[in-house]
Amino acid sequence: MLIQVILLVAVAVVTLLLTRSTAGARHQAIRRLGLVVFITAAVASILFPQGLSRIANAVGVGRGADLLLYALVIAFLSYISTSHRRMNRMSRQITALTRELTLAEARAADQGHGLTEEPEMPEDA
Repeated sequence: MLIQVILLVAVAVVTLLLTRSTAGARHQAIRRLGLVVFITAAVASILFPQGLSRIANAVGVGRGADLLLYALVIAFLSYISTSHRRMNRMSRQITALTRELTLAEARAADQGHGLTEEPEMPEDA
């Protein structure tokens, strides 16, 4: 019984942490739907562990704990994949911003030294 209370508190904490996302509306909606499914499955497996064992047996896994481990491995791999894509996107954004900043600083330095991109020609010349 104590482990059920501890696990339910842990699920509640994870729920609070995951709902603080600042992503776009579509991503946030998908995340919240996934969160509802996760919470429902987590609470059900904590309160009714024999149900998880029945599901495990139905899909050919010996124990519910093994099925849970397999699901966690898949979730971990999904997290790693998502994090890798996010880091690559952020790296590209940082590179683009660095280039823009360097070009802006070079333009400002050129203008500060009296250099212009093209000298102006008088109109009557």
